[in-house]
Amino acid sequence: ACAYREVIEETNLKVKFGPFITDVEYYVADGLKKVSYWSAHAFDYAEEFKPNPEADDARWVTIEDAIEMATRETDKEVLGAFFKTPFDAETLIMLRHAKALNRKDWLGEDSDRPLEQLGTLQAMRMHSIYQVYGVEKIITSDAIRCYDTVEPLSRVLDIKLKVEKDVSEDSWKKNKDRAIDFAKEVIKSNETTIVCSHNPVLPRMMEKLTKKIDFDYPDNKLEPGEAWIIFHKKKDVLQIDRLGAPTT
Repeated sequence: ACAYREVIEETNLKVKFGPFITDVEYYVADGLKKVSYWSAHAFDYAEEFKPNPEADDARWVTIEDAIEMATRETDKEVLGAFFKTPFDAETLIMLRHAKALNRKDWLGEDSDRPLEQLGTLQAMRMHSIYQVYGVEKIITSDAIRCYDTVEPLSRVLDIKLKVEKDVSEDSWKKNKDRAIDFAKEVIKSNETTIVCSHNPVLPRMMEKLTKKIDFDYPDNKLEPGEAWIIFHKKKDVLQIDRLGAPTT
């Protein structure tokens, strides 16, 4: 969210974020500073660029020219790393629902188990994180805790939620193939999509999608509110970033 805001403030560009590139650390007057870089696709201007305290000029150049123009060695390294990322890939976001009420504290049907207070706060913060990816479609399990996780996001982005039983935990217990088949279909889409579901459904879906690449399963799972950002071309997964739960 911070990087997205800085791009707009310094360049006036409207962008859609892509794969994470790298972190760079260097010392400033106040000590060690860490800067994170993402690739991004610029699709419009918020308004005409004007020189500002952070940027004197803005112009489009090739990667090769940008590397030649850069004066810091770390900037050259970032540009080189950017060129190796799948910056023109499609985006699929696999999001685990926000923090829900503990199972032992809920007497009703598990699919009706709601978010706890922390989870509600996390849900309200989803927009600040996921707006940067240019989300076009949001799919959710029919469980209340999933629906309530992405409903505030869908409302702000003005996207109608699609409720999908095949990615619910109840459906998973009855027929695991449905969620896996759904994963194989959704990754073919060229729309930036969020799928909000559960453990163990999401790790198994991920396992199926990443069978051709190195992915740590089954120990690698999502905590409540965390997500995998999958960059792909059709069914081929090219890079996976992981995002933590929203801070509250």
